[in-house]
Amino acid sequence: MSRIYFHIDLNAFFANAEVLLNPELKGKPIIVAGYSRRSVVSTASYEARKYGIHSAMPVSEALRLCKNLIIVEGHYHFYQELSQKFMEIVHSYTNLVEQASIDECYADVTETIMKFKKPLDLAVQMQKQIYEEIGIPCSIGIGPNLFLAKMASDMKKPLGITVLRIRDVEEKMCTLPLRDLRGIGNKTVPLLEELNIHTIGDLARYSNREDLENLFGNRLDEVLQRVHGYDYRELTMEYEQKSIGISETFLDDLTEYDELRGILRALAKELSRRMVNQKKAGSHITLRITYDDFRNITRSKKIIGDPIFTSDAIFLEAMTLFEENWDDEPIRLLGITMSDFVSDDERINLFNYEEMNKENTDSILKELNESLGTLGFIRASKLIDKEGK
Repeated sequence: MSRIYFHIDLNAFFANAEVLLNPELKGKPIIVAGYSRRSVVSTASYEARKYGIHSAMPVSEALRLCKNLIIVEGHYHFYQELSQKFMEIVHSYTNLVEQASIDECYADVTETIMKFKKPLDLAVQMQKQIYEEIGIPCSIGIGPNLFLAKMASDMKKPLGITVLRIRDVEEKMCTLPLRDLRGIGNKTVPLLEELNIHTIGDLARYSNREDLENLFGNRLDEVLQRVHGYDYRELTMEYEQKSIGISETFLDDLTEYDELRGILRALAKELSRRMVNQKKAGSHITLRITYDDFRNITRSKKIIGDPIFTSDAIFLEAMTLFEENWDDEPIRLLGITMSDFVSDDERINLFNYEEMNKENTDSILKELNESLGTLGFIRASKLIDKEGK
């Protein structure tokens, strides 16, 4: 049985993540990079790419190409949070996933796609969910092997869905320039052009094997297989999630305590749901606050006692950090991350959810009473009672 692979690629990931943090950047030519003379472009928005700006280009050259270019220093902790959410969404469809980088992955959806009336419905649903939950557009390539799936995802950006089968190679892939062929380096392209090889099809039809061996060495057979649309690699599923996080960026800056508390409660519930789905319990919690002037603070603590996974336990630990660190300034983003997961042989029996939930809640309420005083205890316990705990 032939396999069906998706290659899912978050479009202009770093640049679009910065737009989430600062919506005023939307529609503007921006790059994520440092400010030194030696800095290079990490990624460019599609508006910046229209000027010929691309990743790995020196910032000085990018500024010459676009005088109104905006340089943004990266918020890499935020990128990691988004990447974790992205991977969680993909894993919710299939466990056969290979994470290729922070913003792309391969997924074997051979079994999953059978649940949909139309094969493309899975890609449409996944693409929509990724955009709705993390705010980043993605392109999805669909193919019978990893190589064709990757080539397909590059063919339409942003928000593209492209199918590339073996029978489509001659029409859709062979006409592409050599630089679009994955696995061919920038230094190799000029050498191939000297042999009058300018497209992928030219390479597929080239008959002098000795010339090509001089360029590719022992990689030649693999390259020739791919230009004809074949790839026999299998997924490498070594992805092990080190943390699970969730955050929310607000349309308007918030200053009301009760509103911020309610958001933390909602974040804790969703984070708990994801942890339960993945059978995770964590011993380390991190709270992230982004203020209206884009200052970021992160505060962490080690969980005392057993690892936690319930929404009440996560919420109360997050509230402890929030009470201790919020300075009443307007907030534009709140986030919670759980990490330091228990190992398989220490895994908590998640079927004892209600019993453990009550034990954790009671113990943490007691800790809150001692650390925050009566006011913090009353706030937390009232909220739990109000929500039917």
